[in-house]
Amino acid sequence: MTASHSDSLVVLFGATAGAYGAKLGSDERELILLVWQVVDLHSKKVGTLHKSLVKADNLDLSDQCREVSALTPEGLSKAEPLDRVLQQFSQLVSSDLKVLGRSSYTLCSDGQLLIRQVLHPETSKKNLLLSDCFYSFYDLRKEFRSCYPSSAAGKDQTIKTMAEYLGLGTDEAEEDFGVWQVKTMVAIIFSMLSEGCNHVFTEPETVKHKYETGPCSKSETVDSETVIRARGLPWQSSDQDIARFFKGLNIAKGGVALCLNSQGRRNGEALVRFVNSEQRDLALERHKHHMGSRYIEVYKATGEEFLKIAGGTSNEVAQFLSKENQVIIRMRGLPFTATQEDVLGFLGPECPVTGGKEGLLFVKYPDGRPTGDAFVLFSCEEYAQSALKKHKEILGKRYIELFRSTAAEVQQVLNRYMSTPLIPTLPTPIIPVIPPPYTIATGSVRDCVRLRGLPYTAGIDDILEFMGDATGDIKPHGVHMVLNQQGRPSGDAFIQMKSADKAFMVAQKCHKKMMKDRYVEVFQCSGEEMNFVLMGGTLNRSGLSPPPCLSPPAYAAFQTAAVIPAEAALYQPQALLPTTRTPQASAAAPPAVTYYPAQAAQLYMNYTAYYPSPPVSPTTVGYIAAPPGAVAAAATATHTPLLPQPGALVRMQGLPYNTGMKEILSFFQGYQYAPDDYNGLIQLSDQARSVLQAPKEWVCL
Repeated sequence: MTASHSDSLVVLFGATAGAYGAKLGSDERELILLVWQVVDLHSKKVGTLHKSLVKADNLDLSDQCREVSALTPEGLSKAEPLDRVLQQFSQLVSSDLKVLGRSSYTLCSDGQLLIRQVLHPETSKKNLLLSDCFYSFYDLRKEFRSCYPSSAAGKDQTIKTMAEYLGLGTDEAEEDFGVWQVKTMVAIIFSMLSEGCNHVFTEPETVKHKYETGPCSKSETVDSETVIRARGLPWQSSDQDIARFFKGLNIAKGGVALCLNSQGRRNGEALVRFVNSEQRDLALERHKHHMGSRYIEVYKATGEEFLKIAGGTSNEVAQFLSKENQVIIRMRGLPFTATQEDVLGFLGPECPVTGGKEGLLFVKYPDGRPTGDAFVLFSCEEYAQSALKKHKEILGKRYIELFRSTAAEVQQVLNRYMSTPLIPTLPTPIIPVIPPPYTIATGSVRDCVRLRGLPYTAGIDDILEFMGDATGDIKPHGVHMVLNQQGRPSGDAFIQMKSADKAFMVAQKCHKKMMKDRYVEVFQCSGEEMNFVLMGGTLNRSGLSPPPCLSPPAYAAFQTAAVIPAEAALYQPQALLPTTRTPQASAAAPPAVTYYPAQAAQLYMNYTAYYPSPPVSPTTVGYIAAPPGAVAAAATATHTPLLPQPGALVRMQGLPYNTGMKEILSFFQGYQYAPDDYNGLIQLSDQARSVLQAPKEWVCL
């Protein structure tokens, strides 16, 4: 039992099987000792001093623990487990209070670590319920500093230095470990209560019982000294799971922001904002502590990073999140025609949504089109759990995914969709740019290397760092990161070196070298082999297999070139290709309109794209937006028909990944299309043109 102004203090000291002193609790070791004594603040009397050993699950004691405490695994094996010790603690404290004639008490510990970094995290992991008294306590070091301002700062204090400051003649060697500490702390408290000081214990430290959700505005000011980044989180972890990992520390309201990747899915990272820098520093001490079987990395972060993820500007979102202490569930994969009534019917009466329709928030593109995502509010955990049981159930003709979500994720998803569409809209009128004069090397000279097994998060900078001094031997524009058919990193990359000898040295030096947490295989190969893999072929120990678009007879004679389907040249694929830095053609030079070799225009090839991020692929062909006059001039100079007016072109979204030309043509059965309109902009092969112009029943892939 506690009160705002307690009659008594319970002086508490503890130790773990690991680190001692300033590193207490930083190594996740279990509690093995509790020592306490009741102090009557009015009569200045004390109760019985109690010492309890705690039986840990792991009785392997560190060398420091053995030296300082003189405890042994044999002695601890006979002790009671933590839950029984905590019960005894409550019973004995209540008994001592009755003897002293008091009714309320507050804990008083030497610093923050025992309560925040040991008791709360350990009981949370063991699913033990701590009594309310452990959510409010006095930090003796801070109280001592406020009573004696000339003493050292709280974080630099110890029981011994405080006793020496007061001139207390206590001998640590005369008492058992823990007993001396509690007796000395009691003597320090009595000194603070003496007539010369008359210190009053009025403002205890508090530990939040529960993490509070809430919105965050981009206009807020977030102190960078209060933010951390947690990495390695399970993808399904929620804000409550993260708050539980930091149990004992006070997270700011709405201070957990789960990070999303470019596909809108969680990437295993979160930014967490604490109420002050002291709590942030304690959070950093939990670096590589475990969440289940996974260890979590904890690093410093900035307020700008937090606002970028969690900050929002939408009034609609702010109103949706204004209902506090709600459990948020994210629904993904909704039919685009789904209404609020459909969603409420899908959830059913067993999962009542807070406020009915007001508890639903559909995510839309800036033009009002639905994205298939929605967020739902539930008033309690029970309703949310019932909703999560409907994960992958069918609504209409689609299965719906349901996940725990957070206020920060709501902001992040809305910001992502409302600011920049995930699929770019049609660009402004474009004219082609003269292709770069350089091309990917061909032939059998083995002056290239292949990197296999790259982390999926690896970028060009990571590869250059991985290569080390060998980066000076890379050809200009010679790094090619391979994507799979879904446009995601495949874990492969090709690098063109200046010579075969340089490629051989890199393969010898870097093979199975670590990049982040993975080892990368490095093989020497030729430009010809690289090109065929970039086109969709395979290269393994069995040899080189041609791309699916090439028949075996054509394989040997085919002039290699890194290609993409010709119709992709209509638009700049902004999601994959950054703007090329190639200078625009001069007015005197006729505009070039050849984008890819004619024989490369296989409209139905199963190709593998590559990502030409800096230093970019040498076959990157870019386009630049131009005024209408420039477009007309280019068309007049080459007698090339312009793109049709808006409405003549359509863009298809949501295609299955395995969709081919045949399925697309069948989808438009009965509609007239005119591929000849684009002949001047795209160099089509005769075979590809015949596919487009043939009657539907003639199409054969």
